[in-house]
Order: sequence, then C-alpha cells, then structure tokens
Amino acid sequence: MKHTVCAFGDSIVKGVVFDSIRGRYSLLKESFANLFVKNTGIRVNNYAKFGCTITKGRQIISRHQEDLSNYSVTVLEFGGNDCDFEWAKIAQNPEADYIPNTPIDKFEAEYSAVIDTIRESGSRPLLISLPPLDPKKYFAWISKGLNAENILKWLGDVDHIYRWHEMYNLVVLRLSAKKDVPLVDIRQAFLQKRRYQDLFCEDGIHPNKEGHRLISDVINGFVAEYA
Repeated sequence: MKHTVCAFGDSIVKGVVFDSIRGRYSLLKESFANLFVKNTGIRVNNYAKFGCTITKGRQIISRHQEDLSNYSVTVLEFGGNDCDFEWAKIAQNPEADYIPNTPIDKFEAEYSAVIDTIRESGSRPLLISLPPLDPKKYFAWISKGLNAENILKWLGDVDHIYRWHEMYNLVVLRLSAKKDVPLVDIRQAFLQKRRYQDLFCEDGIHPNKEGHRLISDVINGFVAEYA
C-alpha cells in the first residue's frame, strides 16, 4: 500500500498564520500538516495555496492529475476564501448587491467535480471541514481602514459572517455524505472548546499555533489509519 499523502486547499492547510508582532503573515513551522509528518512518518506533498478558492484549486489539481495515483490519500480543504466578499466595494456602497468569490451553488458543483477527478485518478479523497471563524475579530480585520459602519449595514449584524461561513461548511458535510467521502470534522473540535476564539490569530480566521495543535490532534490518527 502507498503511504504517501498529498493535500490541496487554502492557507490553513498551507500553515499560514498572522504574526501580530511582525505585522505580517508567515508560515508556521508547527502547522498541523508538518506535525502530521513528524508524528506519523507519512510523507505529505502540500500543494495548498494562500487565498485559494475551489476553482483555483481545481486548476492546480488538474496540473497534478497524472501524479494523483501515486498518493494513497488526497486531502481537501476549501471554502474559507470561496465565501468571502470584496469588502472594500461593500464599504463604499452598502446598498448594492454583491456575490462572494464563489457562489455557493458553484462551490458545491466544483467541489463535487474535484472529488470525482481524484477518484478517477486512482487516489482516495479525504475532506476536512472548515474551522469556525471568530466573527468579531474577523469583522474588525476586514473593516480595518474601511467604512466599518457601511459594512455592518450591509451585513445586518456581525454574526452574519459566521452564519454565511457555516453555509459553506454545510456544503462540505453534504458532499461527504452524498459522495461517501470520509470527513475529518475539525470544526466540531474547535466548537467543543469553551473559548475557541483563543485558538485563532488576530484576523479571526487563521488558526494560531494552538489551533494547529488541535487540528493535529484530530487529524493525525484519522489520516494515518485511512492512508
């Protein structure tokens, strides 16, 4: 059996965190993907990309399609960027209608196609649920330097950010059930924590070092057994 894993997704899989001291994003050495390699000895080729949506991810996967049969498992984690909006435009005109980076119907269709591609290529897909976000931190982050009042007017309330993000996670859960793909539910692990918000960076959406340790605890045994 092949004991090699590849991963596609966004900055969370890549191990990106926001360094508040330096005021910039950086790669975390103790990311959950790196901890997985350290704890299991299973090699991981990580093709995740900062800012990646499912549409961009599908393009990246297609470039590696011929190699997918070399991997026993292909890990997927998308949605956080897909559900995001162009906040600067909303801040300028909260009366207009806006669509997210990837409308939810397209998100589901694209994700479904990606799962099919991986199976047809000879690898086994494994989905990771979206970690929750901290709506208060995230609102402060996206409205920095913008008209926060206008953004809030368009949203209706700050918690709408959480609910909108949750809809995309529900698509991932639905695809897992519909297409019989195993799912590692890291979201539940976060929400079981009384103060899950403490496990996120200043931007409210990227898990911090402690958050990655939690993801590692959940995913290590699951993927090692599945691989």
